[in-house]
Amino acid sequence: MDALDRQILAELQQDGRLTVTELAARVRLSVSPCHRRLRELERSGAIRGYRAVVDPARVGLNFESLVMATLRQGDRDTVADFERGVSAIPQVLQAQRLFGQPDYLLRVVTADLAAFQRLYDDHLATLPGVQRLTSTLVMKHVVSDRPLPA
Repeated sequence: MDALDRQILAELQQDGRLTVTELAARVRLSVSPCHRRLRELERSGAIRGYRAVVDPARVGLNFESLVMATLRQGDRDTVADFERGVSAIPQVLQAQRLFGQPDYLLRVVTADLAAFQRLYDDHLATLPGVQRLTSTLVMKHVVSDRPLPA
């Protein structure tokens, strides 16, 4: 990956709807070489996909919480069962396995506090292997959906 590939990635992170012609103009490259580089970035997995960034509040998801999960034990089966369970909950936008305590950090969205409480009681607290859950509410996003550095 060279500086031109990084520039292509930076432009696409800012606007994923650019046409190849627009992208080529922004990175000062002719269309054919730009298209080849773009396809190679997609093929290599550097570009994993394209999507719309949706404002959660505009679709009724006004409540966000960070949930820290500690497992009873860290054996392979418990970890796999927990990860399968958490992956099946659509309100969990991100789940990250951590070193140390807690074992996992989950980013969860719901419509409101009552919906979060139901999700917590009915789904999160019943995940396989959970010893303890601790949650905190997100007050505001200071940095969000930032492009990766070039």
